[in-house]
Amino acid sequence: MLNRRLVLAAVVFLTMGFGGSALAQEKSIVISSTTSTQDSGLFGHILPLFKAKTGIGVKVISQGTGQALDTGRRGDADVVFVHAKAQEEKFVADGFGVKRFDVMYNDFVLIGPKSDPAGIKGSKDIVAALKTIQIKGAPFVSRGDKSGTHSAELNLWKIAGIDITKDKGPWYREIGQGMGAALNAASAMGGYVLSDRGTWISFKNRGNLDIAVQVDNRLFNQYGIMLVNPAKHPHVKNGLGQAFIDWVISAEGQKAIADYKINGQQLFFPNATAPKSS
Repeated sequence: MLNRRLVLAAVVFLTMGFGGSALAQEKSIVISSTTSTQDSGLFGHILPLFKAKTGIGVKVISQGTGQALDTGRRGDADVVFVHAKAQEEKFVADGFGVKRFDVMYNDFVLIGPKSDPAGIKGSKDIVAALKTIQIKGAPFVSRGDKSGTHSAELNLWKIAGIDITKDKGPWYREIGQGMGAALNAASAMGGYVLSDRGTWISFKNRGNLDIAVQVDNRLFNQYGIMLVNPAKHPHVKNGLGQAFIDWVISAEGQKAIADYKINGQQLFFPNATAPKSS
């Protein structure tokens, strides 16, 4: 009888132990997000605050926006947090996301060598600058990775009336890599590159690079967040994922975003409830 009780007690203990371990593991989510939110250090700032508030851990898969959305489509993430609004809206319209929320914004900046071979430094007209780069054949680095920044760059060429697929020459380099690699490539070849401001501010290996063009409304950069649809992928942790979304668009989460600065410079500007720019 004693041995039987010991066996039963051991079974109960092990069951509770594994159950508790499984429960602890379940109190976490996966977010697929653009490289700028990770590489800028934003997640390093806000995720510990979120975990302290809710006890929910977050694993980030950092990719270009196109890849991050694909990760969500496969159901390999619970939440998608990116910056390509048209693609995000399609993600929701196709049934892969539940609802899209604005979270924050910053802007893109055109980075170039201090020698400024295209003669565009100080301009506030991104379209005119791109036209000049193309005409002069000044080196230009494209991420070429279907990221939000890459999509924005392609759209800007289109606005400039340039079919970059047909009109690109040896001056236009597609590297198929992230923002840090693109900035390093631009530095190495003395070329221009489009970057989100947050990554630029946090980028340490600037070399001879500087901002060439900024403060054009066409450089506006909106970030959005979506819960992956559990109707498509039943394993999605919709309760925990929605808890993160609710927090990041709440007054507390928005303040956490606004408070993140590097050398006194604010990288992202919360606008979950503010009037939207176009």
